[in-house]
Amino acid sequence: MDTPFPYDKFVTGKNFIGRKSECTVLSNLIAQHAHVALYEPPKTGKTSLVQQAMHSTRFSQRANIVGQFSVLNIRTIEGFLTRYGSTVIRMVASAPTEYGAVVEQYLGGTHFIFDPEAFADQDAILSLNWDLDEEDVKAVLRLPFRIAADRGTPLLLIIDEFQNVLETEDGDRILRPLDAIIREEAELGHRDFSFIFCGSMVNAMKEIFEGSRLFHRHVTRVRLSPVDEREIADHVVRGFLSGGKVLDKDLLIGACRLFKNNLWYINHFASICDSMSKGYIMEPVLVDALGSLLSVHEPRFRTMVSGLTTHQVNLLRATVEGNIRFSASEVIRKYGLNSSANVKRVKDALMKKEILTFDEEDKPEFLDPLFEYWIKRYFFELPE
Repeated sequence: MDTPFPYDKFVTGKNFIGRKSECTVLSNLIAQHAHVALYEPPKTGKTSLVQQAMHSTRFSQRANIVGQFSVLNIRTIEGFLTRYGSTVIRMVASAPTEYGAVVEQYLGGTHFIFDPEAFADQDAILSLNWDLDEEDVKAVLRLPFRIAADRGTPLLLIIDEFQNVLETEDGDRILRPLDAIIREEAELGHRDFSFIFCGSMVNAMKEIFEGSRLFHRHVTRVRLSPVDEREIADHVVRGFLSGGKVLDKDLLIGACRLFKNNLWYINHFASICDSMSKGYIMEPVLVDALGSLLSVHEPRFRTMVSGLTTHQVNLLRATVEGNIRFSASEVIRKYGLNSSANVKRVKDALMKKEILTFDEEDKPEFLDPLFEYWIKRYFFELPE
């Protein structure tokens, strides 16, 4: 059923609002076959931006053949490489005989094979007939570059949840050769293949693309800026009007600020309001809708805080109370943080749990705006 407030899938077209500059930047990078990294918290619009940008380049003279896979459920190097290679092969081939020919042409001499039985039983295009060695890794990682160069066909590979490479036995066995290959291909002037690395674990993606020198100057990060609250409010008001309902714009702007303009939360919130109302939507409806939304997410929030140490909880309280300089003696004393060395350990732990991130000035930021509201209002029971 068509809804004016979609929150269960990515959006394009009339439902894609704001971020015109990011869309233009990403469209240009895709058209130039540049490598891109896109990492923001979950449900902040990464997929919608990519789909909208690709729509803008779809009718260009040399439109990309696009492949996409997720690393979400991958925990081994072998698993990553076989899915990576299989996705690339499916971009240029469509039948078992073609799969086998591509594997033979580009991966001949490696331990990767096309096994017809494995394909029939498991839909597996790539199989291993021996343990992986470093030449196998390099051959598969270089596969899309070689195919694109040989065929003169531009290819674009989108890898979702790329940070989970770090969850394999040794992420460096993938990241370091991939970095080297990207640099080598750039030096050769090969521009027919490009990546979009997407990730929802912001701090883990920062570790890959900012914490080391890997991919430096060869992968461009595209940042998502907040969508203007009035543009969001206009969009939601139009959605209600399409169903014959009216909502005061100022009330809606207050909700946008609570959710820090997170469109996923706002659309879910508006959808609940829509289901609870007829005609003019009053403030009590918004309050009830917020309670309903919180009840959906509260079990997740309780699980998040139940895994925190006392020091981690104390640092979160210091954060919601507006502190920034956590190593200051008065903050350490007030919140029982023990020492500046302990503060660093606690900050690192909260970043690893993807609860907080820190900007260039070491200023903390909650990655989930509704969790920030819940922990302040319901966990710490602080006044609004």
